[in-house]
Amino acid sequence: MPEDNSPTKNSNKIRLITNALTAALKLWLKAQVSQVSQLEVEIKASDRQILSGCIPWVSIFASHAVYQGLYITRIQLIAENIQINIGSILKGKPLRLLEIVPVVGNLIVEEKDLNNSLASELLSTALNDVLVKLLPEYCFQLKPTWHKITLDYNQIILWTNLGATTENTPLEVRFDLKLIGNRELQLTHIQVMKNDIALLEGEHNYHLDLGSDVDIQELSLIPGQLVCRGRINVNP
Repeated sequence: MPEDNSPTKNSNKIRLITNALTAALKLWLKAQVSQVSQLEVEIKASDRQILSGCIPWVSIFASHAVYQGLYITRIQLIAENIQINIGSILKGKPLRLLEIVPVVGNLIVEEKDLNNSLASELLSTALNDVLVKLLPEYCFQLKPTWHKITLDYNQIILWTNLGATTENTPLEVRFDLKLIGNRELQLTHIQVMKNDIALLEGEHNYHLDLGSDVDIQELSLIPGQLVCRGRINVNP
């Protein structure tokens, strides 16, 4: 019997490959996070592109995701020209990126999720580094324990303790947050209070370089919410 190469059969084959690719991409994304409430993936690619392992356009939406201890309220990502191991995927193996993928995204983190992230190593380490720069004489031997974050208009307020729980130093840290260029954060109007006594205040500035893989277009703080829009390179 001659092989059926009708357009309908070929279309069904491609649909199966697209479904398998979408499922593999979802599994890969879920492997990157420890928790996610909602995850939607949309792929736009021609038959030839899919079979060659090139995905020209992918849209990803996730809500209430946790990445390395960081709680993300909502995130929308769009990636283009993704090179993947399509042959291995069709054999049931995990998806793997073959090249760096530039990803454009919109990120929203609500205050409650930011507070849930205080226990994460990524956020606590970043905050510790800032505090050590500001108050080296206090933080040289005492490890900060972060308790609360409040978001205001372009301002962040943090509460922390230094030292053991039975004999600690409570501190309140305030600063304005501003985006400089596309990859640098500037902390200005920094104020550190200990029992209503100012340990640091005035025109102190602190700069934080986000790295060459980051290109931030917008970073805004409003009461209870942080909004970020930009691009980041995802490495294989």
